[in-house]
Amino acid sequence: MGKPLFFEILEKPATSCIIGICSLIWFYIQKKNIGYSQVGLSYGTAIEGQYWRILTSTFSHISVLHLVFNMSALWSLGVIEQLRSIGLGVEYYLHYTLLLVVLPELLVLGMHHVLIHRFKVEYFRRVTAVGYSCVVFGWMTILSMKQPSAKLQVFGFLSLPISFAPFESLIFTSIIVPQASFLGHLSGIIIGYAIGWGIIHGMNNYWAISMLVWIIAVFICSLKKSGIHNLEFLEIESVADDSLPSVRFLDSETNRNLHMNTSVVAAANLV
Repeated sequence: MGKPLFFEILEKPATSCIIGICSLIWFYIQKKNIGYSQVGLSYGTAIEGQYWRILTSTFSHISVLHLVFNMSALWSLGVIEQLRSIGLGVEYYLHYTLLLVVLPELLVLGMHHVLIHRFKVEYFRRVTAVGYSCVVFGWMTILSMKQPSAKLQVFGFLSLPISFAPFESLIFTSIIVPQASFLGHLSGIIIGYAIGWGIIHGMNNYWAISMLVWIIAVFICSLKKSGIHNLEFLEIESVADDSLPSVRFLDSETNRNLHMNTSVVAAANLV
């Protein structure tokens, strides 16, 4: 008999939090009848500067099947948090999850750029992606390299050898969910190999916190600048150099302003 769920949650705190966040967002999307085009990321929205969609697309799921597949696979991959003895663990998991949230999305947008401008396939300008699969496929790949003898449980009953899981899952999801983003899943695998081989390395608390601050700053500034949501506490004004907007936080009670300058960061996708 396995461990009680409570103790498994304690052993996988980061994974449990992410599953909780994605589930709550899915519930909110269903309750508010929000469509994937409102939260998803596409090449078209990216070049318009709607970089906030990198986060909303990653943590949003439209169908319950999509949510269950991603979260069941993520729960199984939570074993990474317990493998401190082989250089993984909770800290490693949090550090590289930040990279896996952003880098596969940028890679997908780069692929779409080539397909649109080099091969003239305009279809990819409109492809809108949502879901946590890029991160899931990235962690599948990393675990397959760090602990090739492990097993991946999907839906609670399907067990896959982790060494083949990334490509088995890539084929499996393409069959059962035809609209799934093949390039999105593939980009997660590619970034996963880059991390596993040490091509991308060196994440520590300093770089993780710095990256998180930049992600939040770009998210808020791009959300405000897109004009889709009204953020009354934030104003963005142009200065002498148009590429350096002034960000002003307004305090309505004291009528005081806090100013800071930030540079525009070009960032970049149903997975």
